[in-house]
Amino acid sequence: MPEAASATRATIGDSEFDRDTAVNRRAPGVYDIDLSAGWTIISAVNGGYLLAVLGRALADALPHTDPFTISAHYLTASQPGPAVIRTDVVRTGRTLSTGQASLFQYDEEGKEVERIRVLASYGDLDSLPDDVRTTAEPPVIPPMDQCFGPQDGPAPVEGSSAITDRLMLKLDPSTLGWALGAPSGKGEMRSWFGLADGRDADPFSLLLAVDALPPTAFEIGIKGWVPTVELTVHIRCRPAPGPLRVSITTRNLAGGFLEEDAEVWDSEDRLVAQSRQLARVRLP
Repeated sequence: MPEAASATRATIGDSEFDRDTAVNRRAPGVYDIDLSAGWTIISAVNGGYLLAVLGRALADALPHTDPFTISAHYLTASQPGPAVIRTDVVRTGRTLSTGQASLFQYDEEGKEVERIRVLASYGDLDSLPDDVRTTAEPPVIPPMDQCFGPQDGPAPVEGSSAITDRLMLKLDPSTLGWALGAPSGKGEMRSWFGLADGRDADPFSLLLAVDALPPTAFEIGIKGWVPTVELTVHIRCRPAPGPLRVSITTRNLAGGFLEEDAEVWDSEDRLVAQSRQLARVRLP
């Protein structure tokens, strides 16, 4: 049973997400993990979950522990099961350190296959100045009790959707036309977001949040898997306790690829994470 069924609220450091993203250091720069089947969609492991796994390995390998920016290229689809992460320290400084990491699995012939490669810079979010000058505004989403989750409608794609059992998603009804057979064509998705066991957000769960909503391609009228090619995430500050609001937009689908721009806002109306990803669309 997923921990979402538990009446006990999980905490940062003691939750299903923390256990499923924990890496075991085998040697300097080498980490083992058993990728959990609980974070799959269709048959592949979710890209945001993978980013959190690699993010934890780099947090151990680098002198700084908070991801500031992390860029990932998804080379082959990851599967639940054993994986190896290898990290390299590229540069260390007083306020920022940079490293790279790759996650490997074995194919049916026993050959090592690289699944994902990342380059990231880490620092200390608590040391950042409080000065904020922005024109960005939090998304307008109806109250949570007026929004809808995966349990309120049909599965968005055929196959496993185990990840939805581990998330608290309440989607803005104005971005749910695809679920009713009437997509808006606007390429927008907005939702309240949290972990189902009540664990508050931290920088690593923000890496998951930017890639956890249904694809904006659904609202353009395209169904099926939309695999990520590249994903870059910027963590802007440590999120306050409480549910997050996630807004994702797509403005351009061309040549079988689309971009998704995401913003994540915390309960204090702060922009805590931003991302852009390039994804492949399987056109009919």
